[in-house]
Amino acid sequence: MTRDPSAGLGLKPQHFAEALADRSEGLWFEVHPENYMVAGGPRLAWLAAIRQDKPLSLHGFGMSLAADEPIDPDHLTALKRLVDRFEPFVVSEHLAWSRRRGVYHPDLLPFPRTRTALQAVSENVDRLQTGLGRQVLIENPAGYMALKGHELEEVEFLAALVAVTGCGLLLDVNNVQVSANNLGFDPVTYLDAVPAEAIGEIHLAGYAPDPSLGATLLIDTHGAPIAPAVWTLYERLIARIGPRPTLIERDENIPTYVELMGERSRAHQILTRHQALAAHV
Repeated sequence: MTRDPSAGLGLKPQHFAEALADRSEGLWFEVHPENYMVAGGPRLAWLAAIRQDKPLSLHGFGMSLAADEPIDPDHLTALKRLVDRFEPFVVSEHLAWSRRRGVYHPDLLPFPRTRTALQAVSENVDRLQTGLGRQVLIENPAGYMALKGHELEEVEFLAALVAVTGCGLLLDVNNVQVSANNLGFDPVTYLDAVPAEAIGEIHLAGYAPDPSLGATLLIDTHGAPIAPAVWTLYERLIARIGPRPTLIERDENIPTYVELMGERSRAHQILTRHQALAAHV
């Protein structure tokens, strides 16, 4: 098994055979656990085969950490079952909400970053980490419109969440670029302010301009190649914090495995170069 995860891919069913056969250095795979919360069948068999010789990360989207109510205990139990079985090197979740009062919304919804919200999210992160018996990484969201009522800047909120709960951060560089474009802030200033020691994983993905508004509103589609601006931000980030496991995300317009591995190889080369530089300091 690869011992030191470098750059990885989101595991897609259509790429399973190629993924299983791939012996690229540092390669790992990430899946959404909600797609594997089943009693048996081919999905779990695929995951078990991959996990035999490659690191695995579970990236959740249904825990609804930012809701003003406790997380769903049944969802936590199902996630714990997967974590215990597959022993992922990373478990992560989104800083968003999707469930309230028994109603589930199939989206990752924003919230005002108030001190009250910080307490509620912290309590839910504590519940999640206690239930799993391990640290969880929290992902920064993509922003599309300015909300009223914020009391904390996003990096300030994330840093406070880390300090209160002991969680880590999954830093999505594409989300930073999208949010910076849509909300009018400097992505470099944002990235430079994120505490380096808290970052346990990085995501890279593609975005697209809104069909009606164009480039004034970017959409985090995960359906396009990684943009040059995102690669530039990533290079700067790795130069500051050092190599971290990095995922290439692609959930729409999924290309061939070879094409995805091309982007993965670029990230791997960046990580390897900075690893070598650090070794000579």
